[in-house]
Amino acid sequence: MLTLPELQRKSVHYRKDLLQLIKIAKAGHTGGDLSCLDILNVLYNRIMRVGPETFSSPDRDHYIQSKGHCAEALFVVLADRGFFPKSDLKTLNQYGSPYIGHPTRDVNGVEQNSGALGHGLAVAVGMALAGKIDRRDYRVFILLGDGELAEGSNWEAAMTAAHYRLDNLVAIVDRNGLQITGSTEDVCQLAPLDEKFAAFGFEVRRCDGNDVEDLMQTLEEVPFRPGKPSLILAKTKKGKGVSFMENVSKWHHRVPTDQEYAQAMAELEAAEAALK
Repeated sequence: MLTLPELQRKSVHYRKDLLQLIKIAKAGHTGGDLSCLDILNVLYNRIMRVGPETFSSPDRDHYIQSKGHCAEALFVVLADRGFFPKSDLKTLNQYGSPYIGHPTRDVNGVEQNSGALGHGLAVAVGMALAGKIDRRDYRVFILLGDGELAEGSNWEAAMTAAHYRLDNLVAIVDRNGLQITGSTEDVCQLAPLDEKFAAFGFEVRRCDGNDVEDLMQTLEEVPFRPGKPSLILAKTKKGKGVSFMENVSKWHHRVPTDQEYAQAMAELEAAEAALK
């Protein structure tokens, strides 16, 4: 379990590793990866009861990445936690590699194939319901992209989660406000998300999804109310940590040029130095 200063440094390291990975692979959902890295950092290094040594345990906490197109962020964190050697990621997006553009169960540490947007919450609800039936105390965490909430299957799953009183379910929305075609509110208005999830039976909290201290404090309080599933609206910035990528929709899927990569790494080096 990492301390707050350790988590803050880890987030910077993850961003550097992520950009290097995407640069080498020549592909990646850079903006969304950067927006959710702090969430993954806090989950895997502070909150969830899971690791390489316990991944086969029926009592481990579970994680589903519904926004599966941001697989690179998940791979970076899983490698750092020791689920597989970091050197494996050199094969990202190469023929025959299990490390492709979406999470698959061929990768150690991945619970469920994901990336068909709108399906992850239903899977997580099923896992949480199984835990209740089997009387196990594990928790199911799921990361949702805000753009995928236009899929109606999410709301069927949300209704089911509340009906079965799944307080072992923790849904986190990466609320960066952008999707591939622009603003989520221009494409299909989502607001007010807090009221919508509350109406479907969730206990809702808001936090800064790029502030590891706020994330840590919020996640350590789940379940927010006994008998109700928890929903965290994590306000983030797409491209967080790199000035020219932040809140810019073209970085949904884009590889930095050599000059952009050098500038991004220089900014992250400065951010790391500021933490020491």
